[in-house]
Amino acid sequence: MNTSSDLPDGSLASLIPDIDRLAADAMAVWKVPGAALAIVRDGKVVLARAYGQRDVEADLPITPRTQFVICSITKTFTATAIALLHNEGLLDWSKPVRDYLPEFRLSDAVATERVTIRDLLSHQSGLPRHDWVHVPGDLAPAEMLPLMRHLELSKDIRAVWQYNNLCYNALGLLIARVSGKSFEAFVRERLTNRLGMSVSFSLDDLEAGSEPARPYMMNVDTRLPALRIPIRTTAAGAINTSVADLANWMRLHLGKGEFEGERLLPAALVEQLHTPLAHTGKSEFPEFDHGHYALGFQSNTYRGERLMWHGGGWTGWSSLMTLVPGAGIGVAVLTNRSPSEVPTILSWYIIDRLRGREPADWLSRFRKMRDDFIAHIPADKEVREKARHKDTRPAHALSAYAADYAHPAYGVIEIRERDGALHWSWRGMGAPLSHWHFETFMTPEIDQFHPDNLPITFQTDREGNIAHLSVPLEPTVKDIVFERRAAGDCLDPAFRARCVGQFRSGAITHRVTLDSEGRLILKPDYQPAYRLEPQQGRRFRVAELEGFAVEFRGEGESIGQIIFHQPNGTSIADRVVEQERR
Repeated sequence: MNTSSDLPDGSLASLIPDIDRLAADAMAVWKVPGAALAIVRDGKVVLARAYGQRDVEADLPITPRTQFVICSITKTFTATAIALLHNEGLLDWSKPVRDYLPEFRLSDAVATERVTIRDLLSHQSGLPRHDWVHVPGDLAPAEMLPLMRHLELSKDIRAVWQYNNLCYNALGLLIARVSGKSFEAFVRERLTNRLGMSVSFSLDDLEAGSEPARPYMMNVDTRLPALRIPIRTTAAGAINTSVADLANWMRLHLGKGEFEGERLLPAALVEQLHTPLAHTGKSEFPEFDHGHYALGFQSNTYRGERLMWHGGGWTGWSSLMTLVPGAGIGVAVLTNRSPSEVPTILSWYIIDRLRGREPADWLSRFRKMRDDFIAHIPADKEVREKARHKDTRPAHALSAYAADYAHPAYGVIEIRERDGALHWSWRGMGAPLSHWHFETFMTPEIDQFHPDNLPITFQTDREGNIAHLSVPLEPTVKDIVFERRAAGDCLDPAFRARCVGQFRSGAITHRVTLDSEGRLILKPDYQPAYRLEPQQGRRFRVAELEGFAVEFRGEGESIGQIIFHQPNGTSIADRVVEQERR
């Protein structure tokens, strides 16, 4: 245990040894290297405490000034920044997002026009998480905004609460558009600098600081250094700060917008931020009532008292900030290990004690749940294996699956054949695939923040050609379909030039020409002209006709025939030679 930065008041003196013991016990169970906590009461920081190591390998201790990634607690800052702009009349959060960010699009045209800023703040856009769009960490915030139009909605707007980091990413871009400053600069200038908080917004900045925590993760029950995965949805979860500084953030919200005699925003506006809007569900624990989401804050009733809170989790980071507005109490716990229940156990214990209640035994409850989960892992694997159809083979040679497959939002999956197996790679991740059954292959178990045990299923067209693959990257909607990218002669301008000419099928002449951009155009008699888009080999898709394709055939350099692949059958047209034309 490391020393506190503030001396406790008298009423806390007897509580500190109990907190220390509970922290030690909980951290041991969950193998958490380090934790830091702060308690605010009646507008003051009454305790800041730190335990364990911020870097196990270097044996560096945690202090209340150690910097952590606070993850989704960032959303409380984003919502408060929006409230400032709303208060100043620079935006109206009840208006559609597109009034301020015209390029904002969802896949449904009506939802695109109707979704308001408050809908995004309260996770009621109709868009489910689609987290694998941003989790790989290879896209900038502005690059993710146009991808949202290609993501399937699972509900109508305001029909249900669906947590969504991409929507908060859009809010960060909206703040920048309306304020004329970057999200980071606006938050610093209008909020954290005025609170005396030291914050940063990237892993690079965190690691360059004087006292960064190092993150750790678990593989079943083994602790390992965490993968270094940046949070690119900055406004959704990228703020780094210390528990000592986060205590000032709690003081601002417990003070209803006032901090050390200075009013940063009206009390009525803070109340709106804290007002429950969207039902999130009923807790499994009897101490809690139904939960709701407000604007950037979670809301619930714990043992009869209203809580405003938000947690945060990412690979290697787990955090929780809890406010008891009616009692003027705030508790924040930051840790450098994920996932764990240490923040929850400490927070609820401290609140129980400060409110004069017999604490619920959260440590025993969560330890049993953890032990049961770990014990059940072999059974889950056995059930998964039994679901596999044995003694099946892929329908094609492995080489036939090798291609690039693209989705307009999720990017490109590359499938390659190596050493007698298929390998997949996707946005910096990759692994060999195992054949599961029929046309489905499975990604292996690797670690957190990798799509483990993920089925990849290949589909064919009517002629048996592999046309696309589907992956359940977002479980609340249909599988995400990646179309096979064009490859082969169809991409070669010289080959396309050899396809130009006239072809006859019965009494119908089909004229093939090149447009100004080198694309093939097919014009049958008595029909409009059609664009031919490269598909595979010598095959082209008819852009205007779903399910129609044409294939050019010939010996060597000569293209003598067109094969028409249509939903009602296959037909052929032969090239019209020069003598026939005369």
